[in-house]
Amino acid sequence: MVILVLAKDIREWDTTKINEEIVVNKKELFDLRFKQATGQLENTARISKVKKDIARMKTILNERA
Repeated sequence: MVILVLAKDIREWDTTKINEEIVVNKKELFDLRFKQATGQLENTARISKVKKDIARMKTILNERA
């Protein structure tokens, strides 16, 4: 489970680490959506936090490009 990451911390990472974290977060998001569909998800706010983390990482990658 990944915690909320600040943009200033992500900017310090290299591109490969950001891409790896995006993959990890996408897997977690899939698991969270699956749990929500089966009614096992307790913390529904976690879905939006993970989505925002992914968007934050992608934004920083686009800034570098």
